[in-house]
Order: sequence, then C-alpha cells, then structure tokens
Amino acid sequence: MSDEQHQNLAIIGHVDHGKSTLVGRLLYETGSVPEHVIEQHKEEAEEKGKGGFEFAYVMDNLAEERERGVTIDIAHQEFSTDAYDFTIVDCPGHRDFVKNMITGASQADNAVLVVAADDGVQPQTQEHVFLARTLGIGELIVAVNKMDLVDYGESEYKQVVEEVKDLLNQVRFDTENAKFIPVSAFEGDNIADESEHTGWYDGEILIEALNELPAPEPPTDAPLRLPIQDVYTISGIGTVPVGRVETGILNTGDNVSFQPSDVGGEVKTVEMHHEEVPKAEPGDNVGFNVRGIGKDDIRRGDVCGPAEDPPSVAETFQAQIVVMQHPSVITEGYTPVFHAHTAQVACTIESLDQKIDPASGEVAEENPDFIQNGDAAVVTVRPQKPLSIEPSGEIPELGSFAIRDMGQTIAAGKVLSVNER
Repeated sequence: MSDEQHQNLAIIGHVDHGKSTLVGRLLYETGSVPEHVIEQHKEEAEEKGKGGFEFAYVMDNLAEERERGVTIDIAHQEFSTDAYDFTIVDCPGHRDFVKNMITGASQADNAVLVVAADDGVQPQTQEHVFLARTLGIGELIVAVNKMDLVDYGESEYKQVVEEVKDLLNQVRFDTENAKFIPVSAFEGDNIADESEHTGWYDGEILIEALNELPAPEPPTDAPLRLPIQDVYTISGIGTVPVGRVETGILNTGDNVSFQPSDVGGEVKTVEMHHEEVPKAEPGDNVGFNVRGIGKDDIRRGDVCGPAEDPPSVAETFQAQIVVMQHPSVITEGYTPVFHAHTAQVACTIESLDQKIDPASGEVAEENPDFIQNGDAAVVTVRPQKPLSIEPSGEIPELGSFAIRDMGQTIAAGKVLSVNER
C-alpha cells in the first residue's frame, strides 16, 4: 500500500452490464494484476467456451462463479491510482445476491454505476441506485459500458445518459456533478487511456474521474464501531474476529465489548494484510484477537466497541424507511428481515408513526393504516432477537439498513433513535 488516501469503491449495476469485466480491467490497467495472470484467465475462459471473460475472472475467483458466469460474493480487490488506494467492493448484480450488494454498498465511500449502452436502465440498475442513495454513498460515476457493441455511437450514449439522469433525479442524487463516461471495459476504451473511437466525447476518462473523487473524512473522532463479518480459529493465535473498522480506532491493549453477545476483553493483536499492526482506523479490514474470547462467544453481526462506551443494543428503534417494491401493502405487525451492517435479524414493524412526502420530506399523514411502494414513512421497529444498531445522526456508518422479504429488497432506511434494552 502506498501512503495514498484510501477509498472504498462500490461497483454497482445490473447483472451482465459488465461490472466484473470493468473491475478486472481497472486492476489490469493500474498494474494490480500482472499480464500473465490475465493470459492464464484468458486460456481458461476460452477452454470453458467463455472467451472474453478473462477480465471478469480476475474478480470472480470462486469456481462456482466461473461455471455460472455470475458474481456471488463480494470480492475485495485493491488498486492504486495517483490519488488513492482503492479497495473495490464488487457488488453482485443478480437478484438473489442483493443482500451481498447491501453489505457491499454500506461499506463504500463512492460508487461506479455500470450501465450497458445496448441495454440501458434495468430493474436492478434502479434498485442499486436506490440502495446506494439510502446507504449514504456520496458520489456516483456512471460508466456507460459496452460502447463497442453500439459502434461507439454518441446517440446511444446520450440516450442512456438521459435514462440514468431521470433515475438519479427520482432518488434526489445530484446529477449536476455526476460524470457519465462512455467506456468499453472489454476493449479498454476510456478506462486508463482516451479512446480513439469516441472523438465526440471530451470529458474525463474513468481513472481521471476516480482521482477526482472527494476524499472521505475518516470518522476517527467517533467511538470505535467494528461490525464482525466472520469469526475464525487460527492455530497459534486462537479466536480471530474479522471485520472492517467503521468508526474510531482499534488499538492493541484496548478493552473492548462485543454487542449484543455482551462479552469483552483486552485486544492482544491486530492484523491487517497478514501483518501485525499497532492500530486500525476507519476503512481498515482487520483480524484481531481478544484475550479470553472463544469462537462460540461472538458471531457475525456483533459489533465491537470500547468497553466503557459499548455499542447500543436496541429494544426498539424508530427509523425512516422508503418502500421500494412490495407486492401489496405494509401494515403494523409485518416482520421481514432487516440487514444492518453485517447483521441479519427479523424485526417487527410495531407502529407506522408518520407517512412522509418523499419529495419534500414533510409529514403527509400521522399514524397511517398502511404504506406501499414509493412511500416514505417513520416507523417503530422491534428486533426479534438482539440487534446492535446506532442512530444515523450519531454514527451514520451503523445507522442504515435494508429490509428484505420474499427474496428481494423491499425497503431501505436509516435509524432515527434507539430505545436501548
């Protein structure tokens, strides 16, 4: 890693619009993947009758994904430009993988939205933009991909730009400053070098746009919050929880508490990229060992924080939600699954407190009987089992969530206040 600033970058968009290929191309163009590896992937892709997938293979290194040609898990890859060290959170586009998309996007500072020039805005493009907005992603760079399939036509590019602008305006994303870059991830047009095929385009190429992203303000002043993604047992060390520091600083020697499991101890070691480090800061993906904590004491979805200021555990919480797609109406007593940071917990909507006009943010109705698609509302929620969550006004990194049911994301929201148990 250089001394550059760090950015977590989500790559979002509809399935088959070329996200993995774009990521593979970025890694290749920035020297993060050596040429011989691409050659090896190329041979393998051709053997499987998937010629042209070599860049995608860089990301989709799970065998199952290669067979299916689909991205399943969130792969973390790193590349560096002149301005930043980027960790790419490659967000799957397939419907059943949206929950991974949620954990991915909620870790990202900014995002690249990939939209295929020959296909335009698709349902998932919409869903991903919506989630990105609700989960607090700052800036979107729009890559109008697969320009090679439309003969680098300016009119096709313009049509996609209009479609995407409409979508961004619907969710009140800032379109004034959004960048729309015509690219071909497959051919390498306008990624790291200007393309000779798009003489009509005079804007930035992708790498330039990435360099110009605003630097994230690291939330180092906030108390430590580190949601646990996995817990491993490593010989010679013991139990090693793994996760990403969202806020605050994790130091060796700190006394920490894991909630809602309600166990704690002293941090013995902190490891990052297989090296021991004295401390970890926001954005760092770490493994760490805590004295006296066993593998069965903590689990994915727990949040680690200082022993003297432990993460909140909600008895109930009040939240503002936006309903994206629900086949009928949502009423009191509805119990879908809430995905917050790395936790997934069934929660009951105890009361519908207010319906909000999504355009103005004003209260449209007190205590509505039901809410439906397109509605924004303030609701009171009761988790069915302990859930650590924070008001988004205090710790925004732990204050957003998505609501899923019937295999799809039906709503997303942010926490207004927590009534601690």
